[in-house]
Amino acid sequence: MQLSGHKGGSVAVAKMETDSTGAPLKAFPVAYINVDSLLQKYNFSIDLNEQILKKQENARASYTQKARSLQAEVKDFQYKMQNGAFATRERAEQEQQRLMKKEQELQELDARLTKELMEQTQAMNEQLRDTVVRCLKLYNKDKGYQIIFSNTAGSPIFLADDVYNITGEIIEFLNKRYAGTK
Repeated sequence: MQLSGHKGGSVAVAKMETDSTGAPLKAFPVAYINVDSLLQKYNFSIDLNEQILKKQENARASYTQKARSLQAEVKDFQYKMQNGAFATRERAEQEQQRLMKKEQELQELDARLTKELMEQTQAMNEQLRDTVVRCLKLYNKDKGYQIIFSNTAGSPIFLADDVYNITGEIIEFLNKRYAGTK
């Protein structure tokens, strides 16, 4: 809205701002969500994070067990080499080759486990994002926001008034819906 004063008089004319077609501009309601808070307080996010942590722990335990086993075999091999326990040089070379192959398999296991965890984490992040977006669409049917921004570290929002922060409402909405699915 623009006010234009008339010199010498007390007449003020209100002029409504319009778009390029001349139609009056509508209000542009916006809101934002603090994603860091959402991830910490949304129960589905917490559950997914716990699943990933368990998978990481299981993968680490599996790898560590195999690495220790290999380390013990290498130590045993070195002991036998120092004490001449192998009947022939050929037998010692065979054992060395077997251990080298086992070490390569361990490295491949590490790479495979790392890749699988990354893929599972990515899939869970996509599942979480899809769930949040789907629920935001439901939530927004009654609220009518034109845009809902995400405000997190590194986002382009440097400053926003707390009146536009709907994080608490969204967390409550999401947790109620998630509790209904358990």
